[in-house]
Amino acid sequence: MTVASTLEPDAPDVVWQPQGPFDLGQTLGILPRGGADRTIMLAGSVAWLGFGTPTGAATIRLTVTSSGVGTQGAGKQAVTARAWGPGAAPALASVPALLGAGDDWTSFDHPDFQATLPRLVTQARRRNRAVRLPATGRMVDAIIPAVLEQKVTMKEARHGFRYLVQKFGSPAPGAQVNGPVPAGLMVAPTAEQWARIPSWDWHEAGVGPQRSATVMRVTRVASSLERLSALSASEAAVKLQTIPGIGIWTAAEVTQRTHGDADAISVGDYHLAAFVGRALTGLPVDDAGMCELLEPWRGHRQRVVRMLGLSGFRKPAFGPRMTIQDHRRH
Repeated sequence: MTVASTLEPDAPDVVWQPQGPFDLGQTLGILPRGGADRTIMLAGSVAWLGFGTPTGAATIRLTVTSSGVGTQGAGKQAVTARAWGPGAAPALASVPALLGAGDDWTSFDHPDFQATLPRLVTQARRRNRAVRLPATGRMVDAIIPAVLEQKVTMKEARHGFRYLVQKFGSPAPGAQVNGPVPAGLMVAPTAEQWARIPSWDWHEAGVGPQRSATVMRVTRVASSLERLSALSASEAAVKLQTIPGIGIWTAAEVTQRTHGDADAISVGDYHLAAFVGRALTGLPVDDAGMCELLEPWRGHRQRVVRMLGLSGFRKPAFGPRMTIQDHRRH
């Protein structure tokens, strides 16, 4: 990924120093909606994000550097954030939370708590001390992709999201050939832009009427939804579920990203319960069984799930597959 750096950013750089180990890719890895998501690009120690803010669109470049020797003998890390666009200042203000500054693993890492965890989880944690849970604070940007992923295959959902972003979003500020930002980086549509998408484009994206109707309901209360970022994750999840079409799965998928929710688990996910069951007991379970298995670690259930995902465990690849629906034929 080669870009020029001659153009000045639109706000002074922000430098954030993590306390303890930090891995940019592992921390932000939950945010992209597949490898073809053009609103975020991760490449080693550099990340590019394009998104909207109350003052307009912004591009952020995050660069991790190491210098000197830290107190534990490891390199001392710093993350430099540079931003372009009319939303540069609020975008930079969101950087510490985005990088997991508010994510505290202290009680999870306490020896007494660790003693209650399965070896698979504790071993994964020892290997992945640098992962943090990001908190974007951007509600609509998290809600709409989650709605598009309801009850369809990941491949279908991600195709639909990419199609709609490419057609109705906008190039990230500075995104141009030989510009300061990689060509192809995009900003997802605003709530107003989502609301204006015609029915035939929803069909072309493979998005059925039930999901597109939910998106329309979200756009009508977008300003109120953005205020949910100031609430606790649990309060925000409850309020999200007052919108028809948003249930417990969607709410969890949102607060995991907007609030860095350490406890939310995606009940209703097509694969998660079976994965958790096989990882912890060797047998598949349903959602109720997954919740029962994770209950002893309430408050940290998302952390447990993340560690299971990073453990290297893979459940056997057999069983029914979800059929991809082609809504463009109707």
